[in-house]
Amino acid sequence: MKDTQNAAESTSPADEKYDGFTEEEREAMKERAKELKAATRRGSRASKADKEGEVLAKIAEMGEEDRRRAERIHAIVKANAPSLTPRLWYGMPAYAKDGKVVCFYQPAQKFKTRYATLGFNDSAQLDDGTMWPTAYALTELTDADEAHIAELVKKAVS
Repeated sequence: MKDTQNAAESTSPADEKYDGFTEEEREAMKERAKELKAATRRGSRASKADKEGEVLAKIAEMGEEDRRRAERIHAIVKANAPSLTPRLWYGMPAYAKDGKVVCFYQPAQKFKTRYATLGFNDSAQLDDGTMWPTAYALTELTDADEAHIAELVKKAVS
């Protein structure tokens, strides 16, 4: 019994350093839980305009750089894939088709990274051979970047 107790009490250096989810990850999960609760309460009453208002409010809370990029991406998605419904997903602006998130914008400040991310989920129709990118790092948005995003969004919903 003594050996069992010692084994259970001993920890490796890796165990001591592992803290589980980061504070930012825990916060994103809490935001997702709130989104699911709100969706359940609203039921089918939630309109596309309500969801878009939530997305725009979340964008307005962002720091200047993230907000600028998120506003441009929002405009690009609306112009090039009007069938997508704006919604929040883990506290991030996202765009869904038939209830499934197709693409999302992850602000740099959310997880304290050096770049923001434009990501595409498996419901996006971006297949190109046996391997293709599903996330793009964004540090700024040039005209060429915006044109590329427009093409990706069109392809994602095709």
